[in-house]
Amino acid sequence: MQKVFNLAGALGFLMSAGMVAGSVMLYTRIPSITKHYMEKLQGELTGVMADMVPGKIDDVMPELPTSTGLPVELPKSPF
Repeated sequence: MQKVFNLAGALGFLMSAGMVAGSVMLYTRIPSITKHYMEKLQGELTGVMADMVPGKIDDVMPELPTSTGLPVELPKSPF
């Protein structure tokens, strides 16, 4: 029976040590992981925006006038 308890204790220690090692490894790599995904996301968003913008600008822009009126006079200076 003692061997079973020793085995259970050893397995528990190995699981705890594995969790600590995995947590430390993940914590030290978080900056590089987030930088990688942010660059990937920024590239995708840039591509999507570049595809969307020309069509939206054409829809929103009014037509340019073909002729203009007289210039507007500036207010007279009281000095």
